[in-house]
Amino acid sequence: MAVLQRLDLRQTQSLVMTPQLQQAIKLLQLSNIELASYIEQEIERNPLLEHDEHDEGGEAPPEPETGPDQEHGEAPDTATLTGAETMMGEQDVPLDTDFENVYDTSPADDWSTQDSAFSQSGGTQNWDGADPSVEQRPSEPETLRQHLHDQLTLDLRDPAERLIGTHLIEMLDDSGYLKGDLQELAETLGCPPTAVEAVLKKLQGFDPTGIFARSLGECLALQLAERDRLDPAMAAMLDNLHLIAQRDFAALGKICGVDDEDLAEMTAEIRRLNPKPAHAFDFEPAEPIVPDVLMRPGPDGTWLIELNGATLPRVLVNTHYHAKVSARLRTKEDRDYLSEQYQSANWLVRALHQRATTILKVAGEVVRRQDAFFRKGVQHLRPLILRDIAEAIEMHESTVSRVTSNKYIATHRGIFELKYFFTPSIAGHGGTTHSAEAVRYRIKILIDAETKDTILSDDSIVERLRREGIEIARRTVAKYREGMKIPSSVQRRREKALSA
Repeated sequence: MAVLQRLDLRQTQSLVMTPQLQQAIKLLQLSNIELASYIEQEIERNPLLEHDEHDEGGEAPPEPETGPDQEHGEAPDTATLTGAETMMGEQDVPLDTDFENVYDTSPADDWSTQDSAFSQSGGTQNWDGADPSVEQRPSEPETLRQHLHDQLTLDLRDPAERLIGTHLIEMLDDSGYLKGDLQELAETLGCPPTAVEAVLKKLQGFDPTGIFARSLGECLALQLAERDRLDPAMAAMLDNLHLIAQRDFAALGKICGVDDEDLAEMTAEIRRLNPKPAHAFDFEPAEPIVPDVLMRPGPDGTWLIELNGATLPRVLVNTHYHAKVSARLRTKEDRDYLSEQYQSANWLVRALHQRATTILKVAGEVVRRQDAFFRKGVQHLRPLILRDIAEAIEMHESTVSRVTSNKYIATHRGIFELKYFFTPSIAGHGGTTHSAEAVRYRIKILIDAETKDTILSDDSIVERLRREGIEIARRTVAKYREGMKIPSSVQRRREKALSA
């Protein structure tokens, strides 16, 4: 068969995500902290974007000068700029160009003013308007390795021991346990393993107590030894810590050779120890959750829902700067760059408005569906899936998923992630359904009401729930119970008997 060359003309259809659509999707799934960081990056990159200082409580921006397209000295606001009449089309400017902002509209005599301020301040230019003293600057917290290196320098004089100790410090994990093979370390350093063991013995006496342990038992033993409480009975308990986790105190008492009263005191003493001694260092301060949506009851019994103004980014397009720079452009490359940044700034403002509207719409529908939860409690939480909300607000499920991820709502019952209200359904009598979260709550209530003589097995919990109209399998009850960190009925019975 001969191979021939020919030209064909074909028509095809394809779905292409424009850069603007990709940006809108990215903004939708960002949390409020990530969005604030993204906005700061865009303001640094785009010279036409700026913070709306007037809305943040600052002074109003200066009145722009009258331009050729501005009547009575007033500049069009952002809403007008993002309208269909003023928005530039995709064919106007390229979207993938990348130029640096080379415009500097500062007058030449401004630099003389800055030089004068520089000389008057003694050679220090205060760019941020504040120069905190040394006392006002926050000190950085000391890390675990810095703390250990300081002790290493004071306690070990031999350079060889210091070298071994430095390597051992680097082998610590985040909890303060020694991870790695000491034999391999000895081969790497070319020293006998006994030398490494000797240095390790010295390092285990460092602060915090329990550091450089190779297991949980050794960590607790180091702390008990410092308190002079590591007797044979306590050592036997440390060798059988799994029995404490299983609540098998009868077997543990026989191994340790103590009665129930001494066993309870020993167990309480072990629980007062620190199983992760390094957690006092290298910590990150917990960031408080800032809700994206605020909810409060209305005067007529309905729920009022609004966006949290503290998390909304306030961004404006600097039309005054755009008009001033446009009049000075001479080359096509400069005009293309300015047009691209102008279009990008307008699109960002429009995308932020669309993001806020979508979050409010999804949150409002979630609150409407879960009205019984907010009025009566978690036991009345209804089953809900993304498709239910998507169909109600006429959006795609993926959009609802992005909106509910890392978005929080503040209610009179607490702060919840919007994902919390989406739970699968569990069948009940008469075609009714129950939320999985509500069933978990009911299981916890039944277990919390137990006494030492009325411990419920998983099968007993299934029977109780069936009498309440909830059809559930025993393995599902076990899964929910384990997910809530609730021990089995055997372990609960042992714990109740010991506490009694």
